[in-house]
Amino acid sequence: MPQALSRAEFKQAILDKGRFYHIYHPYHKMMHAGQANQEQIQAWVANRYYYQVNIPLKDAAILANCPDAAVRREWMQRMLDQDGEGAETGGGEAWLRLAEAVGLTRSEVVEQKWVLPGVRFAVDAYVNFARRAVWQEAASSSLTELFAPEIHQSRLDSWPTHYPWIDEQGYDYFRSRLSQARRDVEHGLNITLDHYQSYQDQQRMLEILQFKLDVLWSLLDALSMAYVHKEQPYFTVTDQAVWHRGLFK
Repeated sequence: MPQALSRAEFKQAILDKGRFYHIYHPYHKMMHAGQANQEQIQAWVANRYYYQVNIPLKDAAILANCPDAAVRREWMQRMLDQDGEGAETGGGEAWLRLAEAVGLTRSEVVEQKWVLPGVRFAVDAYVNFARRAVWQEAASSSLTELFAPEIHQSRLDSWPTHYPWIDEQGYDYFRSRLSQARRDVEHGLNITLDHYQSYQDQQRMLEILQFKLDVLWSLLDALSMAYVHKEQPYFTVTDQAVWHRGLFK
């Protein structure tokens, strides 16, 4: 069995996974370059909402499985960031303002009218993983946040120029995550570097991180099929959005 990576080597191996972050997906590159049309932007916002509203459920699962009160107190801030401390605060609310800014109605986004089955399956797999995994493993899956400030900044830099029709208030979510993600990364990274001590365990963590990268990449794969290649689910038999809405959950 190979020797365990040093703390610095392990951190670098985690950072190296950034080359698979969804910022490099053709759909995201299309949006960044100003080549997306309004429907494609709206589809991304509406489908990404399903991921956003499930993040607090993922974090709640980590809290439920974590026996360490100090960790729970710090991790709880993530849920407050997303759900807010009142009805009109938090990341979820900011995302709905983004939805309105790109021309969607709040109700159609909240009702998940446009969520594709591929998006729903990928996000549900992530939440279910967090529920079943030991809390340290579920926590380490969140380390895609290492790469998040870059993606948020790229939107703030490019979208106002490429998409002047988007209302400025829609960018509040991206601005808030610049600092929140950096704070969350520091906590999650320390948990990860402390927990995985053997080479085998370190490789498992890298596989978990790849799973999370797969989830994020799969969201954009589903969007590409539906809104770039015009092959929405069941496109060969109907032009209607007949896929399930997850109402049986």
